[in-house]
Amino acid sequence: MNRHTRQLQYFFFGQDFADGLRTTLAVLLPGLGLGWLGELEAGIDLSLGALCISLVDGPGPVTHKRNGMLAAVALLPVVALLTGLAQPYFWLLGLEIGTLSFLFTLFLVYGARAGSVGTAGLLLLILMMDRPLPLPQLLRFAGLVTAGGMWYGAVSLLTRRLRPYRAAQQALGECSRAVAGFLRLKAEFYRTGTNLENDYRRLVSQQVTVSEKQDAVRELLFRTRQNMTESTGIGRRLVLSFVDLMDLYEHITITYYDYAAIHARFEASGVLDAVADLVEQLATELESIGFAIQANHGYAARLPFAASLEQLKARIDALDDPARPGHTLVLKKILVNLRNLSQRLQDILAYFDARAAPAHRELELGRFVAHQSFALEELRGHLTLNSGIFRHAVRMTVACLVGFVVAQVLLPSHHSYWILMTITYMLKPAFSLTKQRNIHRVLGTLAGGVLGGVVLWLVQDQLVLVGLLFGCMVMSFSFTRSNYIVAVTFMTPFVLILFHFLGLSYLQVVEERVFDTVLGCLIAAATSYLLFPRWESDQLQDYMRAVLRANLRYLQTLAETLAGSLVAEHDYKLARKEVYVSSANLAAAFQGMMSEPRA
Repeated sequence: MNRHTRQLQYFFFGQDFADGLRTTLAVLLPGLGLGWLGELEAGIDLSLGALCISLVDGPGPVTHKRNGMLAAVALLPVVALLTGLAQPYFWLLGLEIGTLSFLFTLFLVYGARAGSVGTAGLLLLILMMDRPLPLPQLLRFAGLVTAGGMWYGAVSLLTRRLRPYRAAQQALGECSRAVAGFLRLKAEFYRTGTNLENDYRRLVSQQVTVSEKQDAVRELLFRTRQNMTESTGIGRRLVLSFVDLMDLYEHITITYYDYAAIHARFEASGVLDAVADLVEQLATELESIGFAIQANHGYAARLPFAASLEQLKARIDALDDPARPGHTLVLKKILVNLRNLSQRLQDILAYFDARAAPAHRELELGRFVAHQSFALEELRGHLTLNSGIFRHAVRMTVACLVGFVVAQVLLPSHHSYWILMTITYMLKPAFSLTKQRNIHRVLGTLAGGVLGGVVLWLVQDQLVLVGLLFGCMVMSFSFTRSNYIVAVTFMTPFVLILFHFLGLSYLQVVEERVFDTVLGCLIAAATSYLLFPRWESDQLQDYMRAVLRANLRYLQTLAETLAGSLVAEHDYKLARKEVYVSSANLAAAFQGMMSEPRA
């Protein structure tokens, strides 16, 4: 199958597209439905509430989704009433923005989902800045926004209820693809003329991706009681397949050779390219297995690895030299590892056979996920400049206040809230991520502005524009987590089309959006750089210590096993997990450090 076609299939069967489609429908339907009934303003308010709650609906176990969305639904009317009452008074509104931006950013102490609850509250505050409402209308608005949030929560939980395993299947499929990508990069180490330095660099980057995908699967599988308690069925097979996949990944990562020496000895024989081809085949098979899990359809092994392994064995045997005993020993070790990889792929294929899942296998997997404490002491412990989250909250407060003053006093316009919205989404705890997001936001806004302007210039049919609005929303929501520049590129056209329906000139909207976006990005970048900056280079030693500690624990566990001590399988795998996580954190920090300004 054409690789580009397969990539499209991955996308349309993936979790990001499913979430993007659901979010678009849940946000758009109230506005369209009430607009058709002549209550467009009420429909927009409902859609606004749904949009705010959608920020909390990230991947994860259904109980976390439900609790996060309930917290956000409870927060929205409070923010709406406070903002509506403070809106006529400049200083009071500024005080509210400063206080709530600081407080809501501190929600990150309790994890990413709690942080998204705060972001939902900030989004509503910002969108109400330029909307004066008398008290009766304010109460109605608060009720509609709350109802919109409840509508979105109901849609999200209902879809999860109807398809309880779908998110886990998609996450496991994507994790399989990430591991296959890691294996494909390992194949490059055997290619004739390969650049080993570049290979190692790409391998480290892919390791970060694999770690992120692993965490996503763990959160979905190991925090869901139904998966953990089933003795048979889909949930059990998902859990066991993930365990087998992690065993496969361990086998790939622990396999290391002196590749420079191997190339010096065997590159001329051509056998290394044969090894690379076989590793590529294994990666392709794993990728296909991952897609079958992700798409929720059956799969049978397609590639005859036994024949390929025998052919490779014959080529290695042909290189034996009686005058040099052990000359091909390293190649034979590689062959043994490839046989083991092939067998482990067969183990993963048991996912597609319900009868093959060993119901008696004891699982104690709740220990593999972190448990978040919501005690007040957690928050108190971060009220110091030594806390990265506290420093980030201070930066957010200052940036939002600067943006508010600029928007309200220096550059008042109809959509001045875009400046604050940009600041809220662009300012991240680490400078490297803030810098990356800013670049993507500006480039995406420019590209999207051109795209949206061309669409509105060429297309006059209202139904076609509604279809394009829907398509742009789906694509924007689908790429928000995976490719931010693409998400922003599609976000800008749907904003322009939306304002076109509201009777505004798209040229004026494009001009304001681009200007406000660039200004907001500049404020966010300057604040991140000048005010208590968090440099990844300063954190690197901590990450290295964590890697050393994790590896020491792992080696101690192995030593105890080899010494004959009884070590539980879960203790070994927990030690292994810590090695993977700490190594990925170090790799991510190093990548971030490379984008920081030089001293």
